[in-house]
Amino acid sequence: MAIEINPSILSSDFSDLRGELNRISTADMAHIDVMDNHFVPNLTFGPPVVERIQAISPIPLDAHLMIADADRNAPVYAELGCASVTFHAEAAAAPVRLAREIRKLGAKASLALKPATPIEPFIDLLGEFDQILIMTVEPGFGGQKFLDVCLPKIRRTREAISASGLEIKLQVDGGVSTSTVERVVDAGADVLVAGSAVYGPEDAAAAISGLRELAASHVH
Repeated sequence: MAIEINPSILSSDFSDLRGELNRISTADMAHIDVMDNHFVPNLTFGPPVVERIQAISPIPLDAHLMIADADRNAPVYAELGCASVTFHAEAAAAPVRLAREIRKLGAKASLALKPATPIEPFIDLLGEFDQILIMTVEPGFGGQKFLDVCLPKIRRTREAISASGLEIKLQVDGGVSTSTVERVVDAGADVLVAGSAVYGPEDAAAAISGLRELAASHVH
């Protein structure tokens, strides 16, 4: 499987979003962390800013919605043109209905799980999603340390996806860096979200390439 790198612009310089998006033009998608200060204790940006990012980004947007009342709020981001819209299982009352609505609006539907949320209740529903996102830090802030305790859940999710025979991506978000990427890919992830590991170095394109090379050596 090919490994995708989706840099999180949460680690970018917000005063120059156009320039920061161009720095990651060799990535697969730009990961947009939408936080509402309700579902998570942080506030980033909402639809107006995401709409502007969508207009200037050289690559598709991967919207990660860390927001309350996902059933009502998530479809907006599909309407804005985001290629992929991820909502949290913990914030959705009707995840299947929501996923179908997002798909109907032309975006990929992705389900995110916090570190303590098990994958097992959703295994029979996998076919409703284009991607599963496993959080390897508590959502809400960038720069957190990778939680190794989440690796078994990544493996179980990969096994469930493989057993389903469906083409569903497995994304991992949180503490992904050159020191953790091999463990994450070895556990079964094929889409990696990296913030400071990409935006920290002066050459973001080289950082993306380096993560891809490390990941490729551990693909099953």
